[in-house]
Amino acid sequence: MSAVHPLLRTELCDLVGIRYPIVQTGMGYVSDPALTAATSAAGGLGILAGATLTLAELPRAIAAVKELTDAPFGVNLRSDHPSAREMADLLIREQVKVASFALAPKSELIARLKHAGVVVIPSIGALRHAQKVAALGVDAVVAQGAEGGGHTGQVPTSLLIAQVTSGVGIPVIAAGGFFDGRGLVAALAYGAKGIAMGTRFLLTQESPVAESVKRRYLAASVLDTVVTREIDGVPQRVLRGGPVAALERSNAVTRTWRTARNAAAFRRLSGASWRDLAREGWSMRSSGELSLSQVVMAANAPMLYRAGLHEGREDVGITASGQVVGLIDDLPTCAELIERIAREASEVIERLSAGNR
Repeated sequence: MSAVHPLLRTELCDLVGIRYPIVQTGMGYVSDPALTAATSAAGGLGILAGATLTLAELPRAIAAVKELTDAPFGVNLRSDHPSAREMADLLIREQVKVASFALAPKSELIARLKHAGVVVIPSIGALRHAQKVAALGVDAVVAQGAEGGGHTGQVPTSLLIAQVTSGVGIPVIAAGGFFDGRGLVAALAYGAKGIAMGTRFLLTQESPVAESVKRRYLAASVLDTVVTREIDGVPQRVLRGGPVAALERSNAVTRTWRTARNAAAFRRLSGASWRDLAREGWSMRSSGELSLSQVVMAANAPMLYRAGLHEGREDVGITASGQVVGLIDDLPTCAELIERIAREASEVIERLSAGNR
């Protein structure tokens, strides 16, 4: 284990009890117990993808992480899930260190988690969103720039991090385009307290993604991603190819038929009732984040991601990816990756410090 430069011991490390200021994001169908535990055991913060689990599945997944490591870890939840409160209570009972959210949780849920000692870290893509959740009392934010994979905003990471670190008084974790020690140092220079990575952790030995899919990622360039609204109605960055082009060519009639069919399949797979799906849809609709047509389209996402990531079906599956995919060419273990990033970051800091003497 390499020595950690003192500047890498940031406020984030103290907040969540980790050795390195490196976070593995809670990617649906990717961040399983094995990947989460491997990240945390290596000194980073692994985040379990609870948003794609049912209330019955989540306790088993948390137990599986605990069997593999006693290091702190987090669980990603959906704030609009019908069982969000029950899942939050489960995190409290199980003494999970961090609750992360893709959408801003309500103030009552934030207060409930914080009162029990759970660190609350939502993800944001704009300064106004960071200011909103900071005012609600969250402990930190993950600020993801436009280069990031999955749901993403319009502001490049370098500009977003500069904005957010100057605009809120809580720790900011930079995301979107990070994969090595140079990026970690750059994020710290912008005022962030650490980095969060999705695509880089997706391409590790412990990642459950199909090997054929990993090879496709490794062959991609920085130009082989596209931002589309045709998956669930809001912008997502994914790898080109597969069904993306067909989705973007489809008209309203064929799109609605496809989403209705996939919604039925997802209901059978997840065990959710039609009533639960309707409640989730109404929650998204009433929040003002999605239009009615976008709510219908959102039924596509779970099935498309599962097919793309786990089953390796390039014909129908969707594979989220950041542009950083074009700079990744190996499949290290999580421990090798985290140690390498920390070593590179320490070397960069030492080199810059030597140049100023």
